[in-house]
Amino acid sequence: MTRAVHYNDVEKAVRELVTAADDGQRHRFGAETVVRLTTGDDLADAAAAEFDDDARQAFGQACADPAGSTPDRLRAWLDTIDEGTLSDGDMEPQVLRALEALEHWAGFLGDRDPEFVVQLAIRSLEAVDHEVSARLDDFLASPEMAAEFDRIGGRLRQTGDS
Repeated sequence: MTRAVHYNDVEKAVRELVTAADDGQRHRFGAETVVRLTTGDDLADAAAAEFDDDARQAFGQACADPAGSTPDRLRAWLDTIDEGTLSDGDMEPQVLRALEALEHWAGFLGDRDPEFVVQLAIRSLEAVDHEVSARLDDFLASPEMAAEFDRIGGRLRQTGDS
């Protein structure tokens, strides 16, 4: 029988994986993860009620190619989004995760701080958690959560462009 893995242990393991990865591995993982967190068939629909027209357009542009954007361009879009946010603290979780992913990615691109990659990994786990409602006392019990944790570890250990 496998031992239960508490959420805090998962977060600690993610931090260790990111710390052990080199900058190239962090960049590849971060780019892949920000794209995963900013795409989805219903993301644009969910965002429609959250933003005014300018913010909605900036959100769409930021989500179109976050991995290929510069930190300055991402920050400019995020500023426009912030100015045009209509919701008052109760944003759709998928939209909030996408915004957080864009912010973390811009931060990583700007100063290469591994903490931003840790936060991207955590947002990715939260996205799966939103779908399967993982238990804090056995966070990896569901196959989906275990698979996401394995994906994170695999991508952060992967070398080259494969």
